[in-house]
Amino acid sequence: MHLAITSVLALTLGIFSAPVTAQAFEQITTRDDFVAATSGRDMTRLGISVAVSPSGEIKGRAFGYPVTGEWNWQGDYFCRDLYWGGDPLGPNCQAVRIQGDTIRFISDQGAGRSADLTLR
Repeated sequence: MHLAITSVLALTLGIFSAPVTAQAFEQITTRDDFVAATSGRDMTRLGISVAVSPSGEIKGRAFGYPVTGEWNWQGDYFCRDLYWGGDPLGPNCQAVRIQGDTIRFISDQGAGRSADLTLR
């Protein structure tokens, strides 16, 4: 059961989700723009609610377990090291795009899978 939930969380956080279709989304390429878009807001998706602080902290819950981690901005990418229920999901640098209240994270510096979350 734990493995199944870990797989679902990985899908949702942009590790193995749907292929990228970037039309109508704008690329976020600076830390300041990312902080402006996310500061004071939760990023949500079914079973998941996480927030990132301007100081680099990630906190939230996913499928009943805590989500913690750290993030920083490197070049054009959001780079995070994430834990779910104490289990490491590993580091990954991701492209970030936004359209209205939808934020899209694309793993592997924009070459991997994507996950859309709603900013609330």
